[in-house]
Amino acid sequence: MTFDSKKFIALAIVLCAAGIFSYTFLHAAVYTANPDDLDSGIAPAGMPAALLSDAATSSAEAGVPVRLRIPKIGVDANVVDVGLGKTGNMAVPYTFTDVGWYRYGPKPGQVGSAVIDGHVDNGLGTPAVFINLTRLEPGDDLYIDTKAGETLHFKVEETAAYAVADVPLQKVFNRNDMPRLTLITCEGTWEPGQKMYDERRVVYAVLQSS
Repeated sequence: MTFDSKKFIALAIVLCAAGIFSYTFLHAAVYTANPDDLDSGIAPAGMPAALLSDAATSSAEAGVPVRLRIPKIGVDANVVDVGLGKTGNMAVPYTFTDVGWYRYGPKPGQVGSAVIDGHVDNGLGTPAVFINLTRLEPGDDLYIDTKAGETLHFKVEETAAYAVADVPLQKVFNRNDMPRLTLITCEGTWEPGQKMYDERRVVYAVLQSS
């Protein structure tokens, strides 16, 4: 058997190309772009800049959310804390399998709305963590597991879809009333120039007494 250098080089090129394709596909299926370039498209309401430094320290305290579970739609997701993107809007998780808790707002169980966002897909048609959020209805159960080892039970009170410009920010980022959980994801038509969908699906839930 003789060594054929041309066949060897061709095989090496094919294997290299296959490796690059596999890596690119996996990265696109699991990770978003730079998180500074993508955000929820929603600007949190009622958060003076002076409060940001104090609110940020809350992410280091016990009791922050670590998992979100929604039995009806099969969600059992890791919770990461997110802040503000470079546009001033609420940021989004780096991966399509995690959800993001807005660390400058209340923690789950505190008075006001703990806001959690997540992707609906990866931009290539692959479903992401909140692909089935539209299936939730009033009365459905949501669970938050916290760093302190607690499990908080919420029930869906209302769901709604809004154009991005029409999202009721004071309601979504409510800081009064009672302990609430608000979930956000994308919906509608993809706008390439804006790098986002033109609508938002919002799920409002309330804490249940133990």
